[in-house]
Amino acid sequence: MPGPPVTHISQAHPDRVEVRGRDLTGDLMGRLTFTEYFHLLLTGDEPTEHQREFLDLLLVAIAEHGMMPTNVAARMTLAADPGSLQGAVAAGILGAGPVLLGTAEECAKLLADACARGGDAAAAGAAVAAEIQAAGGKVPGFGHPVHKPLDPRAERILALADARGVSGAHVAMARALRDGVAAARGRPLTMNVSMPIAAVLLDLGFDARTVKAIPILARTASLLAHLAEERDEPIGFLMAGAAEHAVTYEP
Repeated sequence: MPGPPVTHISQAHPDRVEVRGRDLTGDLMGRLTFTEYFHLLLTGDEPTEHQREFLDLLLVAIAEHGMMPTNVAARMTLAADPGSLQGAVAAGILGAGPVLLGTAEECAKLLADACARGGDAAAAGAAVAAEIQAAGGKVPGFGHPVHKPLDPRAERILALADARGVSGAHVAMARALRDGVAAARGRPLTMNVSMPIAAVLLDLGFDARTVKAIPILARTASLLAHLAEERDEPIGFLMAGAAEHAVTYEP
């Protein structure tokens, strides 16, 4: 028989708040940074130095990427309902699928499966890429409409992972997949930021199922910045008008 339903995250009491077994005001507030607290909330453990460092790094890397459709949707929502900041943020997050948010979760699953094959990383990467290519699919984490031939964010993450000594089997597999994709397609393809995000997080001990949380949190910060600017320098209706003029009506 299963036990009673439980939560391991938090409980509020009349005189205190307990979070993951720790006193919020007596212990966590003033001691943990928000990044460290996010790690505690997400995993139940306080991060190691490397986990905190790279969680910070990855949140910075993925937060902002220009006037993306998610930001546009959020700004137009706020223009239509200036009092609904939360609704505008929600509009942006709801549109943040793998095309715009990145395929970090898919990359994590692919890397975990590829590493589980065992043996030589180069051979496994080549085999996985060839199998996906033969099936008519696309390897997640490769290709970018702007960054060619390299995604500078991806290269910086990999360089820092090497320099800090956190590169492990999953980073090696990401590089093997890059070579495998080039061989399968007959030409190199940009490794975008999603692949090293997934690789580094897995090498740092994160569960593949939690990887997507990092881009979602990062993009939330970006949406709030765009919405703060929208209130001071509104362009939401301008963008909506531009869309109206860009599309031809055909009865």
